[in-house]
Amino acid sequence: MDTIRNAQITDQSKAFDEKPSLAYARVLKDRRTKNLIPRLRPGDIAFIAHQDLDAVAARALVEKRVSAVVNAAASISGRYPNRGPLILMQAGIPLLDSVGEEAFLLAPDGSQATLMGDSLRFQSGLCLQGKRLTLELVEQQMEAARANLDRELTLFAKNTLAYIEREKGLLAAPIEVPPLKTRFADRHVLIVVRGEGYKQDLALLLERGYLHDARPVLLAVDGGADALLEVHLRPDVILGDMDSVSDEALKCGAELVVHGYAREDGRGAPGLERIKKLGLQAHVFHMAGTSEDAAMLLADELGARLIVAVGTHFSLEEFLDKGRRGMSSTFLTRLRIGSKLVDAKGIGRLLETQPHQLFRAFALILLAASTPILAMLFISGAGKALLRFLALLWHYHFR
Repeated sequence: MDTIRNAQITDQSKAFDEKPSLAYARVLKDRRTKNLIPRLRPGDIAFIAHQDLDAVAARALVEKRVSAVVNAAASISGRYPNRGPLILMQAGIPLLDSVGEEAFLLAPDGSQATLMGDSLRFQSGLCLQGKRLTLELVEQQMEAARANLDRELTLFAKNTLAYIEREKGLLAAPIEVPPLKTRFADRHVLIVVRGEGYKQDLALLLERGYLHDARPVLLAVDGGADALLEVHLRPDVILGDMDSVSDEALKCGAELVVHGYAREDGRGAPGLERIKKLGLQAHVFHMAGTSEDAAMLLADELGARLIVAVGTHFSLEEFLDKGRRGMSSTFLTRLRIGSKLVDAKGIGRLLETQPHQLFRAFALILLAASTPILAMLFISGAGKALLRFLALLWHYHFR
């Protein structure tokens, strides 16, 4: 540790001749960017440890109007072309990259510091070195990362198929759902995840009058509850690990459902401890997969007529942003629910479409939703077996 401090003091002496990039500002740090976001105020320097900074986290930092971002990890590792650093650059927010794990440990949380070239200099004299990213450098790194996308796609597909083989019972196995007071049967259910584009999705649904006309059940996944409160809507149900939702949202009066891991893995429901500390009551819903998958299955099992998804993960980039090795539970969830699930963007476009175009637009939405399912069925062993069975059935019926 002394060696590190000495090296940084030496680096600081070289930095005295440099002009600070910005005024001294408070530095706040956290390993989990989503935990840091609520603590930040405009002008703060956000110190994160977020490899492959994703678009959702970057937009949240931009919205907080931070003066700079310092990352202990590589903001673009080269695994895939993540867009987080590009979003920061386009917003004019400086990004000091790859300062290292030891630097993250040394940095005093809440202390004043300023950026000077490739260093973060604290008033205490501590000077941490990294690599200052520019728009040109970020674009170069993203272009290099695109070359690795084929490999990531191959790994993604292999892992997805392997997990599907293990979890295929999700397609037909009975689901034990908690006894909620909120009525889901024969109603629209709006599932809100604080994911990519969630603000635009909610704004579009509000603007087009969908929420007023359909009066859907508002089912928030973790931080999705705060997203609803931001637009003055109270969630009916909050489901999740309870690790990225505010105390205010948990106390808003919604029914709480803690997402528990599959019973056989012995990990239980970690989010339940926080609920108890707040003096609240919650149901536990044991289900494999992500919390947003669990929310969709809950709505489906309780008889929802239509499930509209806001901010959920549909694209490959979003799955890579989350670091998921596959999409088995998500694929199986969507396969089980079928055409009952639509994306909020599709609903918004339907509502702004002329009456004579409604049928064509709705058909296109259903086709877009079913294309990934058909593709996965075609390339998987189970899918090929199903196709052979349908071909034989057709042959014997019409011969």
